[in-house]
Amino acid sequence: MAIAELKEALVLLRRMPLLWIPGIIGGLLAASLWVTFNLYGTFFAGRLLIISGLVLLIFTTGMLTIIRDNEGDLRALLAGGIRYYFRILLPQVVIGSAVILFFILLMVTFSLFGMSDISIVTALTFGFMIPTIIATFFYDTAAIFEDRRVFDSIRRSIRLVFTHMNEVIAFLFIYIAIFIGIVLALVIIWEAFLYDKLEPLARYNETQLQTFTPDQLFMMIGPTGTWITAVILFFALFLLLPVLYSYKACFFKKLASGTTNGTIITQQPTIGEYDSKGRWYKY
Repeated sequence: MAIAELKEALVLLRRMPLLWIPGIIGGLLAASLWVTFNLYGTFFAGRLLIISGLVLLIFTTGMLTIIRDNEGDLRALLAGGIRYYFRILLPQVVIGSAVILFFILLMVTFSLFGMSDISIVTALTFGFMIPTIIATFFYDTAAIFEDRRVFDSIRRSIRLVFTHMNEVIAFLFIYIAIFIGIVLALVIIWEAFLYDKLEPLARYNETQLQTFTPDQLFMMIGPTGTWITAVILFFALFLLLPVLYSYKACFFKKLASGTTNGTIITQQPTIGEYDSKGRWYKY
């Protein structure tokens, strides 16, 4: 199943160039964020990160509405993004809050027992977060494709994941492989452009590498490297967002089609005829 939906997503991207717009917007925002971080530091970059995430959500949400309708223009993309904006944002807040609450409860529990090993707390938090992300992975597609509300979309995602666990695992393997493949390819290109500047790292000993800081890396690559990194980040988001979102949407449609508890179902043709006055009578 998962391979067929990937092919369908690639065909969809070729047929509807509009679906690349979220990638363009995401790439521009990522490049701007990187440049802002290098020029003005974390204070402004942190605020820009929040604003960028909120803006990008409009376009990724609108992209899903275009895939659902199988047609549309830029106005329809923006209208869909605004219409379903809070149906996507609020579940994100709920899921994120659940993970944070779990982390806080662990910290309080460990403190009461006199344990202060943050590594154990972090490991347990990730042990909770990863299954949570997988179980709720399709909340956004459920909200848009089946017009569901906040908690209903989360429940729908959990139900689908546990009902079709084997298919979802196969999908996630391919999904992660696509992500890693694109990122690795761009990292290789980045290293090729900055080989002369990064070459001294090959002569560092283990102690030097352990004490190597991001600030040292920024100084090593210089202004040219900063702009090259910004371009690489642009292409990373430009490729990742359209491909992964389209693949996810196509897989969800296939997964949810034909189910009795979703609105994406196969409609059987109705048999009947019109009378002389144009009224329809079903057999």
